[in-house]
Amino acid sequence: MRITPRSHEIRKIVDILEDPTFDGPEQLAKAVIKEVGDMLQMRDLFVMVHTWADGGKGLNFGPFGAVAEAETFAKKMSFGGTGRVVPLTSSGVMLANHDGKKDGWPGYCWNPECGHAPWTHAIEGASRGKCHLETCPCTKFVKDDPSIKAKKKTTVKKGTAKAINEL
Repeated sequence: MRITPRSHEIRKIVDILEDPTFDGPEQLAKAVIKEVGDMLQMRDLFVMVHTWADGGKGLNFGPFGAVAEAETFAKKMSFGGTGRVVPLTSSGVMLANHDGKKDGWPGYCWNPECGHAPWTHAIEGASRGKCHLETCPCTKFVKDDPSIKAKKKTTVKKGTAKAINEL
């Protein structure tokens, strides 16, 4: 299965690898494997469903990380029948929509008591407000990680910029 690592996934693995609290390489390896498993559970995957030429059920293959990967495989391996690509909805996304993704996942609420998807929050003007789920005490959708401060934009005062040949 081919996947493209996302920046937040890389950051989580780097944090584990740089954590000095692990007692040994076995404990570190277990933590990395568990984290990668959680990451893969948050991705929608694809399978190839094969049907024989006579209409009988064929062989099914997967998972694949992208539609293009599954289609390429289907072209090579749908001998004696046809292969169709079928998307699999991520079980991790379904659970995160219900339980909340409380370990900080992009696109989900960063409120430590919430972690639900944006569409579970009420719309308040141009932003999102209270979580609709009855079991959730969240009063406002937190879009970005509060531990990362937004970079301030620095503006250049008019008339103070220098041309390249003046530097």
